[in-house]
Amino acid sequence: MLASRLVVCLDVTEGRVVKGVNFRNLRDIGDPVELAASYEKGGADEIVFLDITATLENRDTLFALIERTAQRLFIPLTVGGGLRSTEDALRALGAGADKVALNSAAVDRPGTISEIAERLGRQCVVVSIDVARTGNEWRVVTRGGRTATERTAAEWARECEARGAGEIVLTSIDRDGARTGYDIELTSAISGAVNIPVVASGGAGAPNHIVDVFQQTGAQAALVAGVLHDGLFTVADIKREMKNAGLLVRAA
Repeated sequence: MLASRLVVCLDVTEGRVVKGVNFRNLRDIGDPVELAASYEKGGADEIVFLDITATLENRDTLFALIERTAQRLFIPLTVGGGLRSTEDALRALGAGADKVALNSAAVDRPGTISEIAERLGRQCVVVSIDVARTGNEWRVVTRGGRTATERTAAEWARECEARGAGEIVLTSIDRDGARTGYDIELTSAISGAVNIPVVASGGAGAPNHIVDVFQQTGAQAALVAGVLHDGLFTVADIKREMKNAGLLVRAA
């Protein structure tokens, strides 16, 4: 039985960690290097570092900042934002990342997933899927939630797996920053559609929300951000509740 992973997300822009609601109204949280080290010390299982404006600004990700962050960590580090090619992925891994996350670039050119997986191995390839509900469907959106696509979430998740993705980070834009709990229906649907790990993201507001997503869906990991950044709960608080609910967790 695999441990249920608790993943802390650092959304970064202009070298600072930020957080908003529904990908909007961003506010400054702090220095990514110090925050990553603090969350590792607190018991986080993994860190996800997302340069959330790299694609919008059509620039490379912040490789120097990634390197400084990676130097402080012993837990896995996933890096995303502005990665468009195998060369970008190699630069990220060279800077210390363990995995690379693709989002808009994968939707724009799905072959990117296969190219990176074939070169580096699918264990390195994460596809970050941002989803918004449109009527009775979940549609994939890109560029920080600003661009709608015609792809449905389940269809795209299955294609990502077929092309070589080793993991999916699934974010409900409707729940992002709202702290009302993960979208259980969405997470159940996508984790049931693929055979690779799904990381639930968007909506964590309390430790019981993390317990719920593990107990009610097939997610293998849960991503948290704002409730930790604002000091409402600690990683240890969340893991204690997970353990009390009977989930297998790594010690915090």
